Amino acid sequence: MKILVTGAAGFIGSHLVRALLRRGDEVVGLDSINDYYDKRVKYGRLQRSGIPETSIRYNLMMSSDNEKRYRFIQLKLEDKANLESLFSKEEFDSVCNLAAQAGVRYSIENPSAYIDSNIIGFLNILECCRHYNVNNLAYASSSSVYGLNESYPFDTSDHVDHPMSLYAASKKSNELMAHTYSHLYGIATTGLRFFTVYGPWGRPDMALYLFTKAAFEGNPIDVYNNGEMLRDFTYIDDIVEGVVRVIDKPAQSDDLWNGAKPSPSSSSAPYKIYNIGNNSPVKLMDFIDAIESATGKKIIKNMLPLQPGDVPATFANVNGLIQDHDYKPSTTIHYGVQEFVAWYREFFCV
Repeated sequence: MKILVTGAAGFIGSHLVRALLRRGDEVVGLDSINDYYDKRVKYGRLQRSGIPETSIRYNLMMSSDNEKRYRFIQLKLEDKANLESLFSKEEFDSVCNLAAQAGVRYSIENPSAYIDSNIIGFLNILECCRHYNVNNLAYASSSSVYGLNESYPFDTSDHVDHPMSLYAASKKSNELMAHTYSHLYGIATTGLRFFTVYGPWGRPDMALYLFTKAAFEGNPIDVYNNGEMLRDFTYIDDIVEGVVRVIDKPAQSDDLWNGAKPSPSSSSAPYKIYNIGNNSPVKLMDFIDAIESATGKKIIKNMLPLQPGDVPATFANVNGLIQDHDYKPSTTIHYGVQEFVAWYREFFCV
């Protein structure tokens, strides 16, 4: 199967590329490699798949020396003309769209970036799928869409109409846009609401990276909501397992779907929404304890109130993914944190 993975230099995307290659798929990776965070990490992820940093140029397809079934192109989703050219040449069987402008707090500082990448860019992906006969699209949504919802665990049967950030609103918009294309053009679309993904090669703007860095450098960390936070931390290997299973089994129309009592997570069209998390939330202070244990360092903590756009808790009901795709997250927080810290020590030589 030939699969396009957007966000291929990103955290989840780079791990997904490697998983698909290991099982024999042909993969084309796409990423803009923007400067939202340290590019060294992005280039390092690409190098793991055989793409050297010195080879990266806009609009140039590069093959990995080590893995001829993988090619990479640096391209923005907003670049419609070159995106269409890519689709017309490659004839993809499936697309997994993980490229997006991420981050809740950054969406308050730079809202335009979210409209460009997450709305316009996603529209371009949908249009390319429509016009170049790609009938299987999996894409990243986010647990942030639950917004002001205080009913735990978060369930895809919940209505998510009260976002707390533009980032969350853009992801909810992606789900609505996807349904429209599933309904009008029969494209099978599956949205995955990710819950606090962590692990080796993780994003530098995420808590695990920031806290680990602070531990080794002896700097204080900001702990929001005075530490009274719950997060459904999900290890990267568990996430990739779920994504691969969704790619292999495209969404189907729900014969039991009833327009008089419409389910938000399925449709008479080939459309589906899943939570993808660990289904076992962890207290933020326990998470910090695990980092201190793995690093052997005591971390200084600045206790602060809840920040605008943040939610105090995330907790995923993943029954839909279990029932439809036999998804079974199994990684403990202590193992996952230890694996991340081991990677951090090696990558930064600490």
